[in-house]
Amino acid sequence: MIAVLISGQGTNLKALIDDGIEIAVVVSNNANAYGLQRAQSAGIPTVCISNEDELIGTLQNYELDLIVLAGYMRILSPHFVSLYERRIINIHPSLLPKYPGLNTHQRAIDAGDDEHGCTIHFVTEELDTGPIIAQEKLLITNWDNVDMLKHRVQALEHALYSKTIRTLLRS
Repeated sequence: MIAVLISGQGTNLKALIDDGIEIAVVVSNNANAYGLQRAQSAGIPTVCISNEDELIGTLQNYELDLIVLAGYMRILSPHFVSLYERRIINIHPSLLPKYPGLNTHQRAIDAGDDEHGCTIHFVTEELDTGPIIAQEKLLITNWDNVDMLKHRVQALEHALYSKTIRTLLRS
């Protein structure tokens, strides 16, 4: 079973739901996150949590194989990461180690990169530096702007996250 942590729209969450990934609970740090409505519409329990101690307490109520970050915009503490070592995964919209953090699409365009994509990695104490599990690439075209590139990368994310989660749950 997995828990999915979100902060916003929940587009990756929706892709997981649509692909039939079994989700025990969706947790958000943002009570207004649209992803909570997506989960509720799919009959998945949701929780809005403001601090990490509550998050730990909630997750301990489930027998979780993975904690899946899907647009969760909080940095997890070293304590939290150590509790769930090698069971927390994140999807990041760049080809790590390039462009950790935010604004990855604009940074790739500004750098004149030929390719971009997404990375799934294990979460460690340092932001976007954990061991890479999977990557998917695409070519940056002359007509790509930030919005177009974001949309194209999200399509890669949606397919790759489900595939990777299934592989990890089988191993």
